[in-house]
Amino acid sequence: MVFEGFGVGPMDANCYIIGCEETGIGAVVDPGAEGRRILSRLENHGLKCRYIILTHGHIDHVGSLNEVHQATGAEVLIHKEDAGMLTSPAQNLSLFMGSMLKFKAADRLLQDGDKIQVGNVTLEVIHTPGHTPGSICLKVGNDLITGDTLFAGSVGRSDFPGGSHTVLINSIKTKLLSFPDETKVYPGHGPASTIGAEKKFNPFL
Repeated sequence: MVFEGFGVGPMDANCYIIGCEETGIGAVVDPGAEGRRILSRLENHGLKCRYIILTHGHIDHVGSLNEVHQATGAEVLIHKEDAGMLTSPAQNLSLFMGSMLKFKAADRLLQDGDKIQVGNVTLEVIHTPGHTPGSICLKVGNDLITGDTLFAGSVGRSDFPGGSHTVLINSIKTKLLSFPDETKVYPGHGPASTIGAEKKFNPFL
């Protein structure tokens, strides 16, 4: 399996490339900026991008969506509760950053428990509302991509429209902390961690 994460854009949001080495099929998670760089990494891995998966709809995670989509023709996937963020500059927060960015509507609306097949690699959708109503995490093998739900030593903001700190903490405790302690956590910003480390050291939990 191909699995690579790297920070993009002024907010250093983590973009992830996932791929199946046997089939050459790939997916991009959260193309927040630097579309050309993302496309270059796909090419370097020899992957054809079939899916663009969004952990939520904020601008720092979707900023280069159109560029990557236009270059690859990949399907765009987002949770149904965040679908409207793609077409609303107010909801995706680009309005408050001095721009009016709109993106194509999603091709597929996700729900909790959905499976996304990337070649021979299966991704499982975990709905973790709180940062946004439609925030998701992705189970990739034995690891988790947690978007802006859970960070190393912190948790996502809940002061944006649709956010709720109570809901966020409940999502983490009921959906994520049940995974084994050795489960790696790959967040939407910052370094990786493990579930065990977050149970032990995260002051919000």
